[in-house]
Amino acid sequence: MVEKNKTRFFQKSKGLANKVFKIVALIGLIYLFLVSVELLGESFESLGEGVAKAFLETVSNPILGLFVGIFTTSLVQSSSMTTSLVVGLVAGGAFGTDPEIAIQLAIPIIMGANIGTSVTGIIVSLGHISRKDEFERAFSASIVHDFFNLLAVATILPLQIVFNLLGRISYAIEKLFEGAGGLEMSDPLGKIIDPLVRYILSFLSEIEWVGIIIALVLLFISLRYLVKTMRSLMLSKIELFFDRYLFKNTITALSLGTLFTAIVQSSSITTSLVIPLAGAGVLTIQQIYPYALGANVGTTVTTLLAALATGNPISVTIAISHLFFNLIGISIWLPLKKVPITLARKFAEITKKYQFFPFIYIIVTFFLIPLLLILIVR
Repeated sequence: MVEKNKTRFFQKSKGLANKVFKIVALIGLIYLFLVSVELLGESFESLGEGVAKAFLETVSNPILGLFVGIFTTSLVQSSSMTTSLVVGLVAGGAFGTDPEIAIQLAIPIIMGANIGTSVTGIIVSLGHISRKDEFERAFSASIVHDFFNLLAVATILPLQIVFNLLGRISYAIEKLFEGAGGLEMSDPLGKIIDPLVRYILSFLSEIEWVGIIIALVLLFISLRYLVKTMRSLMLSKIELFFDRYLFKNTITALSLGTLFTAIVQSSSITTSLVIPLAGAGVLTIQQIYPYALGANVGTTVTTLLAALATGNPISVTIAISHLFFNLIGISIWLPLKKVPITLARKFAEITKKYQFFPFIYIIVTFFLIPLLLILIVR
């Protein structure tokens, strides 16, 4: 009897120790994953910031602005950087001295930045490429964000070009912000991640492309073991927690995406974080869709803060237009969510037959087409 109790005690202790180890490993893997996403963005920014600024300064019409926004954001992997650059360029008079023309040129760039930022999530989904079913779920969850942005632009851009819809709305609201100074927002996640990212980058001055390779290696390693660890930690209980609390319904998921992105000031991190959960089967595309839309709203906080810091009314108007572009897009495409979700699923099905398809999609959609159209329109 005593021996049996001892055996049970040791088995329970061993099981508990194993579970604690897996939880610690899970936290460590999430940290490594976030570092890889941040390092990827920082490395792309270092390589492409000068090119991005040069492209932005050449914008002379709204259509060109859209494709420049897509290309530059895909290049630097940060919509916040693109939009903040636009705000700064407008404040510096890069788009001329006429406020109406400056606004009409800048707003389509902001729209393009929304499309370009979704490439990060698609790159993250590639970490699941060796497992077909897992990859199909992860890819559909990442690309649904892209389809929302494409559909929102297709709906709103014509109204913007013809009626200056966003410009008129934003200009009226900007009057409420006149005289407001710049604000700063705390980034708690950045304080944990940035030191390691900066440390790695400190060894890579002049060879930023090595940072991209390191980031991708870390990304693939962390994703591989992140999903394995989640599965071994009673996946059903994790799934129940997300279903019952974090992604309970559309409003909850939308609010979570907005709040989390406003805090970490990066929609790339917010959306990338749920891709492994989709791959593991913890979250569905229906749950991720409103969350990604919330991330779009949350990322406008960064642009607004940057605009308020300039004290330039036109810059503030553009920042507000970024917010209203997303709000109008959500009001249209959240009720019609079947369209982007169906498109995302159809595209994800193609990956089962052709695993090279996502690579072609990234190169063609985010780089080749925008670059060719920039050259043609110019």
